[in-house]
Amino acid sequence: MRKPTIVAMGGGGFSMEPENPLLDDYILGLVGAARPRVCFVPTASGDSDGYVERFRAAFDGRGEASVLSLFRRSVEDLEAFVLSQDVVYVGGGNTANLLAVWRVHGFDRILRKAWEAGVILCGLSAGGLCWFEGGVTDSFGAGLAPLRDGLGLLPGTFCPHYDGEALRRPVFERLVRTGELAGGWAADDGVALHFEGTELVRAVSSRPDAAAFRLDRSADGTLSVRDVRPLFLGREIR
Repeated sequence: MRKPTIVAMGGGGFSMEPENPLLDDYILGLVGAARPRVCFVPTASGDSDGYVERFRAAFDGRGEASVLSLFRRSVEDLEAFVLSQDVVYVGGGNTANLLAVWRVHGFDRILRKAWEAGVILCGLSAGGLCWFEGGVTDSFGAGLAPLRDGLGLLPGTFCPHYDGEALRRPVFERLVRTGELAGGWAADDGVALHFEGTELVRAVSSRPDAAAFRLDRSADGTLSVRDVRPLFLGREIR
């Protein structure tokens, strides 16, 4: 059985980089099976039909691809369905709405069981943020705001799109520096943080210049920022 595994992407994958499959290839490579069972969960986009079509175009033929809709729910036994998967891939969109819908269906508890059972959990943007205790979100309007009720499978906070949206970096730095958010991780578009249990084991990227960071508030109230250099997947992993 695999260790509990989460791959949180700042941005990238099939929906943002359709011509650059390096991050999705990395995730599928963690399964160790010729035909991995991959379930896409598009809750954060309101189960967007277009998003589902892009997933199908990217993953049909690469494994046993399925889609779990909670707005038009057809799966009765969610727990059995999720535990039968190798990968649960969560799409981007509105993180606050995603969490609310998941909790109505008890899907938050099921995901914890799946994580503990070795199902690989992954996603980008909202699908990266949701696994943490909190982070920075645009779920509540045009601006950015703190989110404090994530699933908490991973401790601390997360900020996606760190280089992709101009306000992400300054807002996250301010929220951590002032103590409004706990310290945590930030990832540029094209960067994925690979956790086993709650420990970061590797940062990888689909773009050669993309970066990741660890932010913490020091005892004296100053901000500590540590660079986390991703391994560019365009080179062979050794």
